[in-house]
Amino acid sequence: MQLLLIHSDYIEYETKKSTPVAEEIDSTLKSGSMEEALTAFIAVETYDEEDPLTTVENAADEIRRMVENVKAERIMLYPYAHLSSELAKPGVAVDLLKKLEGTLSHDYEVKRAPFGWYKAFRISCKGHPLSELSRTIRIGKKSEIVSEALKSEEKAVSHWHILTEDGELLPTSEFDFSEHQNLRRFVEYETAKSRAVDKIPPHVELMRRLEIADYEPGSDSGNMRFYPKGTLIKRLLEDHVMNTVAKSGAVEVETPVMYDMNHPTLKKYLNRFPARQYSIESDKRSFFLRFAACFGQFLMNHDMTISHRNLPLKMIEMTRYSFRREQHGELVGLRRLRAFTMPDMHTLCEDMDRAIEEYRDQYALCMDMLSDIGLDDDYEVAIRFTRDFYREHQDFIKELVTMVNKPVLIELWDSRFFYFVIKFEFNYIDAMNKASALSTVQIDVENAERYDIKYIDKNGNEKYPTILHCSPSGAIERCIYALLEKAYLTSKEGGIPALPTWLSPTQVRLIPVADRHLEYAKGVAHALHDLRVDIDDREETVGKRVRAAGREWIPYVVVIGDKELESGILSVTIRSESRKMKETIQELHDRVMAEIMEMPYRGLNLPVLMSERPVFFG
Repeated sequence: MQLLLIHSDYIEYETKKSTPVAEEIDSTLKSGSMEEALTAFIAVETYDEEDPLTTVENAADEIRRMVENVKAERIMLYPYAHLSSELAKPGVAVDLLKKLEGTLSHDYEVKRAPFGWYKAFRISCKGHPLSELSRTIRIGKKSEIVSEALKSEEKAVSHWHILTEDGELLPTSEFDFSEHQNLRRFVEYETAKSRAVDKIPPHVELMRRLEIADYEPGSDSGNMRFYPKGTLIKRLLEDHVMNTVAKSGAVEVETPVMYDMNHPTLKKYLNRFPARQYSIESDKRSFFLRFAACFGQFLMNHDMTISHRNLPLKMIEMTRYSFRREQHGELVGLRRLRAFTMPDMHTLCEDMDRAIEEYRDQYALCMDMLSDIGLDDDYEVAIRFTRDFYREHQDFIKELVTMVNKPVLIELWDSRFFYFVIKFEFNYIDAMNKASALSTVQIDVENAERYDIKYIDKNGNEKYPTILHCSPSGAIERCIYALLEKAYLTSKEGGIPALPTWLSPTQVRLIPVADRHLEYAKGVAHALHDLRVDIDDREETVGKRVRAAGREWIPYVVVIGDKELESGILSVTIRSESRKMKETIQELHDRVMAEIMEMPYRGLNLPVLMSERPVFFG
């Protein structure tokens, strides 16, 4: 369905002549008008025929959203075939328009112009920024591309086991979970295969209160807005990932976000990845939005001249954004999004033996990555592979369990129905007992040949490499979700919720007692110039400002009064320790620097003086 939404001073029409597909109407529909209305010009398309009820629901939601944004109370539905060249059957179109009218009539005054009539009309558009918007509603096969791999995954039979630190492979029913309650929750989540969320998870309230992120009503579900603090946290996480993989020899590239649906190689790979895609149309061609950087990087690899001396060859992209049409019931907060930022690294290896060596190294890299982020041992491990791979590489898989030093969940497949033979995921288990994958690495045995990626070996022969897919941290937004959920669980257990100091949007908060202390506070902030320091100079009581700092999880809070001016010694409240310390400016500086060590740094993303800041969510 195509929609053209016009916020109008008035809309009026008069029927002139019926077409062969015109609906029968009485005299009341031969002319009509409406003032102060949202006019929805509508073309019902062939795509809508497969699931008209869902199309009506989605179209009604889109129109409601627009009505609320422009604060209208009346709606004119106006059939307008000129918006599309792929029109639905007339009977379907009329029925759908009537259902849309009925749905919206519960909440608004609605009129509908007749279908299939030549009409004269006049409209006056209000002319503000939201007064003219177009929307495309896509339902069914052409709107949600479901890969063959996803269909296979839904039908596949999984055999679930626990692999212990001692190398014992046990069915989950025989494992003693008494000392591994988090692993039990993970196993229950995975075996149930229920991804839908039936209530709001704790991190949603926290992401809003801390002014990190929020839902974006002007976009598709699962597309978020990030406020300055959230943007800063995202960039710091991105910096750390990119700095870390650069040290391992990865080179950064950038590739398109949109690809030709009918490109023969891409189409084959599309059906080997378990994800739903967004589709768009341009210049009479069909495209899809990428769900990872594989497409662009593999096409780039195809065009390269690669020697065995170049291997292992690592390329990484920080994808802003990757897109997956996750299902509505699964979309909540930052846990599962439709548009997300993901570091995506691919490594070309000479053969399977070298791929396993790299896999081991990248497994360790992912462990270090999550530890740096603040999720040291806060995840459960899943390793998924085929029976054939396990028979050939048992010692390697057992070594992975030894490295993480705790039992892991094993998903065993009788046969391979993806492009990979093994993958692992580090999964965070949240307050609602839902699991979300963070770091992951896969060994790909198909795509080198599919994309015709070759390297020249020592003897001058062309060979296909084995490819590793790695996301060292998983989606950046999901890392923030995990940190917020962890902080919530910490507070539930009587601890102090916090973000790691290197990720805290403000690391040091200065609170001058009175106006006469403000200049000294500015001097302290200047002395701490390589930390993120702000000053709460708002006209509030000291107690209220101290409490506000606590609600913002500020790691270090300094109240500056007459004593501090006279002595030069600061009274510092250390959040993580729930205690106060007397320190010089240099001692405070050294303490914070020792805590953040070699982690990335960026300056404040907001004015230093809090009196100069807008409120983003309140």
